[in-house]
Amino acid sequence: MALIEIQNLHHTYHAGTPEAVVALDGISLTIERGEFVAIVGGNGSGKSTLAKHLNALLLPTEGEVRVDGLDTREPASTWEVRQRVGMVFQNPDNQLVATVVEEDVAFGPENLGLPSREIVERVEESLRVVGMLDYRRHQPHLLSGGQKQRVAIAGILAMRPQCLVLDEATTMLDPLGQREVMETIHTLNREGVTVIHITHAMEEAAQCPRMIVLSSGRVAMDGLPVDVFSRADDLHRLRLVLPPIPALASQLRRDGLPVPERILDADDLASAIASLATERVGHGRVGNGAD
Repeated sequence: MALIEIQNLHHTYHAGTPEAVVALDGISLTIERGEFVAIVGGNGSGKSTLAKHLNALLLPTEGEVRVDGLDTREPASTWEVRQRVGMVFQNPDNQLVATVVEEDVAFGPENLGLPSREIVERVEESLRVVGMLDYRRHQPHLLSGGQKQRVAIAGILAMRPQCLVLDEATTMLDPLGQREVMETIHTLNREGVTVIHITHAMEEAAQCPRMIVLSSGRVAMDGLPVDVFSRADDLHRLRLVLPPIPALASQLRRDGLPVPERILDADDLASAIASLATERVGHGRVGNGAD
């Protein structure tokens, strides 16, 4: 059984009123355990609305969302759904509730009524995983943005979720903070946590094995990043910008250089150019020998 199953999901804000806005319009998706999925889309595409459906912060107007077989529409399942799917939001300052890092991470387990010894173990383990154990007695407001977001992730991990959903969690961070958070979630995924990274940063999406593109509340694309980026014209119509390396490869193709379409990073591009250069030098040598 898949971890998350979404069938014909619709969501309308202010349904039944003149102000009604359709945010999700018939989405169907399956996310397997252990996947690392990026969800991208322009403003108003439905990314954040979809994120809130994954742990029952919002409920479907129509259709269904199941987490580990639990129907999010069932009130009796809400708490279990939220234990399985943890959410990290855009602003880390809005997620920290205590004046000391370890107390903040302990907040969730304490609300579960766990024994003190287990809480201490969970706090230490979670802070160690995100690389923040040395800061356990620090005050959160003195940390950098990236460090705060890692503490927020540790607080979710202390609840032992099966899935971590990041809703634009790197948007407000500087490049160092963004890199810290991305490294953390890659580590978590390697350790078996399902990660759903909702982002507007195509460079971050390129790091994920699967990429889903939303447009007007619908799934426009779903596949490997290299396959999505090969559809540059479609992405342009959706007002999405290719990451720098795929964009450069696309421009080189337009300029007449036969660079392969499945270019994702600098190493791919360098190898492709080196191969083309070797081919051309080889052809030149053959021609000179014939003369």
